Amino acid sequence: MKTPVQQRHAHCSCGALSLICAGDPVSVSLCHCRECQLRTGSTYGIAAFFPRENVRIQGRTAAYRRQADSGYAVTQHFCPGCGSTVFWEPARKPDMIAVAVGAFADPDFPAPGKQVYTEHRHRWVTVPE
Repeated sequence: MKTPVQQRHAHCSCGALSLICAGDPVSVSLCHCRECQLRTGSTYGIAAFFPRENVRIQGRTAAYRRQADSGYAVTQHFCPGCGSTVFWEPARKPDMIAVAVGAFADPDFPAPGKQVYTEHRHRWVTVPE
């Protein structure tokens, strides 16, 4: 008998936009880049990367396309009702969807395995290794 694949549910603040992600994320990354600071309104963002075919999106999205520090485009998707950014599509990883870890509202979600753009880290921010 096959073991059922775990499903993780992410959603915006109002619940109108949701994602169902099958299985564990391929990677979880803490990003200190300035764009993640602007996107989150915080000092960093944390993304879980799932294979595109493992993500089911429900609800309407609005989108904003920008250039990442890497030079590749990133399309951020947010709820048109409450404005929460729930996921984004990085052009440099076209087979993946990045989901904001906070959108899972799960204290048992896997911790980040790496940090990127640490040169933009706020000096007072400490992150456990």
